[in-house]
Amino acid sequence: MNNKINIEYEDEIKGIYSKIKPDIVKRIKEFRKVWREADNEELFIELSFCLFTPQSGAKQCWKAVNLLLEKNLLFHGTAEEIAEEINIVRFRNNKSRYLTEAREKFTCDGGCIRGCLDRNLAEIEKREWLVENVKGMGYKEASHFLRNIGIGSNLAILDRHILKNMQLLGIIEEIPKSITGKVYLELENKLRDYSAGIGIHMEHLDFVLWYKEAGEVFK
Repeated sequence: MNNKINIEYEDEIKGIYSKIKPDIVKRIKEFRKVWREADNEELFIELSFCLFTPQSGAKQCWKAVNLLLEKNLLFHGTAEEIAEEINIVRFRNNKSRYLTEAREKFTCDGGCIRGCLDRNLAEIEKREWLVENVKGMGYKEASHFLRNIGIGSNLAILDRHILKNMQLLGIIEEIPKSITGKVYLELENKLRDYSAGIGIHMEHLDFVLWYKEAGEVFK
């Protein structure tokens, strides 16, 4: 890593980690339980949440998913019906189409999220499969989904909170204006190297950097 690390900011990150580590460990245990015990519908709920997240707040997206569940639309609504209900999510028309297309793939005609992901052994391969096969899902969303179902511990979720803190720490000089797949993987490797250097596992570090901006351990 060639950039100069901001030691003062790094000390602040370490302090936050010491404070919230028990909450992080608890949350990760909950994620692991999802993969062990969840049925296909529960996995699809998490997939839907992650499809909603690009350029939208996580809490609003989770609220939208629960609203669709309450109205029996997540698994049965048309794209138009879903779009009408999720006005708290940005680009709702596109995302409602992504959701119904994913639903067709994973909940109809014997489709199964677990079965599809089990075909690929490594986390990185699972993510590549999702990016290639689920419309609307890029590296960030696929990493987020895999982490939330307990099988993405070494993947980075490079949202605006994480990127901002990578810059403040000195891991990167600036936040790229455009993040292609190649750039995403380069940034992820930089964060992975930093994680090893600071002694905070990638999965934990993601929560710490997100907490620094959002003030809570969420999804």
